[in-house]
Amino acid sequence: MHPDTLTDWFQTPLGSDMLLREQAVLDSILADIFGFHALQVGLPDIPLLRASRMSHQMTMASFTPASLIALPQEMPIASQSVDLVVLAHVLEFAESPHAVLREVDRILVPEGHVIITGFNPWSLWGLRQSLDLYRDHPPWDGDFISLPRLKDWLRLLDMEVNAGRLWGYGLPVHSPAWRRRFEFLEKMGDRWWGMAGGVYMLEAVKRVAGMRLVQRLSRKNAATFRMPGLPVTNS
Repeated sequence: MHPDTLTDWFQTPLGSDMLLREQAVLDSILADIFGFHALQVGLPDIPLLRASRMSHQMTMASFTPASLIALPQEMPIASQSVDLVVLAHVLEFAESPHAVLREVDRILVPEGHVIITGFNPWSLWGLRQSLDLYRDHPPWDGDFISLPRLKDWLRLLDMEVNAGRLWGYGLPVHSPAWRRRFEFLEKMGDRWWGMAGGVYMLEAVKRVAGMRLVQRLSRKNAATFRMPGLPVTNS
């Protein structure tokens, strides 16, 4: 029996294994991102923001149990109001991934973070997708986006990639016995062909001209910071 939705697929043996790894990667990154408002787009049944310290957290999808029902390319959210957006396997299933990224750029505050997870076409997963007889079932029915292509899109939006991870170098099959038999591919892949992981995560920051300089200067001690040629006085 094949899953009807991506959420259903994450409950299969292969999907649940990948979700555990994905959640662990997200947990390690989210704990170090600070702010007030965090938004998870996609997979509303799965608490991907569980490690975030942000006080206000929302989920958005086109179906319940999301707290906000909307399309990712038309987010009913004010501009520059969100500190963190997690796009959980959204782009490869979106009608217009460019429009989704533009919306993310719009709602993010300057220096806000976006974390994107996706399936990698340059992997055994991409190979299976090209050969699979059940291409109309998730996750194989998505349009897998390569990392170079995604990085180009982010660069056009002046978003700077801060970090990235790949995992899932083994056989993309449901059988635990077959996955254990080829478990050596995980270690070999991470060492020898790092860009060929089946699933990736990218973290990017919305850069705005002048913001990084202003933030650095604001952290200086007023008593020790001085412009050239001007004395420092203590009042």
